[in-house]
Amino acid sequence: MIARALTCWTILRITLEERLVYRGDFALATLMRFLPIITQIFLWWAVFESIGDGSRSGGTIAGYRFENMVAYYLLTMITRAFSSMPGLASGIARQIRDGEVKKYLVQPVDMLGFLLLSRLAHKLAYYSVALLPFGFVFYLTRGFFVDGWPEPGVLAAFVLSLMLAFLLGFFLEASFGLIGFWFLEVTSLLFIYMLLSFFLSGHMFPLDLLPSPWNQLVDLLPLKYLAYFPAAVFLGKVQGADLTRGLVVQVGWVVLFAVAARVMWSRGVRRYSGFGG
Repeated sequence: MIARALTCWTILRITLEERLVYRGDFALATLMRFLPIITQIFLWWAVFESIGDGSRSGGTIAGYRFENMVAYYLLTMITRAFSSMPGLASGIARQIRDGEVKKYLVQPVDMLGFLLLSRLAHKLAYYSVALLPFGFVFYLTRGFFVDGWPEPGVLAAFVLSLMLAFLLGFFLEASFGLIGFWFLEVTSLLFIYMLLSFFLSGHMFPLDLLPSPWNQLVDLLPLKYLAYFPAAVFLGKVQGADLTRGLVVQVGWVVLFAVAARVMWSRGVRRYSGFGG
């Protein structure tokens, strides 16, 4: 147990040091990440203007005022930064197709554990550097958070939902990548997943806006917990029993895809064949 913990710490430390090389890129990328929100602000300003002069008249859409809508988009920038795993699924599929996965079969290193630690190091390096740009942007846009800072209990639930969003995003994309054991090319499948994730995770718009029966359908999927749910927790859109239920369901999805990834890895390596020197 101690030896395994030391191995994990060594992997995390090395990958963290490697990611810190890109700290300048992380800082610039963080500022660039918020540029599209300018377009969203003008778009929703026009929408709210059309229903009654926006925030000045207190007009709402599905319980969102103009300020709430902008605050929601700012928060999804944070939630997506936690849950997004760029290149993870395609990288796993490529390693399976090219034979690089063999190194995990001959060395005492667990592939999923190694990749999880690598992604954790990436997030730690990113946020340690991006904290200042994030703070600068949120300071400039503080006027949009008209409902104030959430209570400590809500803030704790928000942080917990972010951690779970990270784990869910990792195991979900890892499961898609491990399909490469059965299909040599998964690019089309990943494109469909990313397209659905963009719309149904809440990154494009708050899922409250969906009419029935689409809102019930989205509620059955794990995608809402990647972006919408943490932002909704912060804004107080999910409270009381609904908040507890949401966190439990989010934990359930994490466990489900963690088990799925483990099963797919176990069965995949049994049918995997590697040739060459």
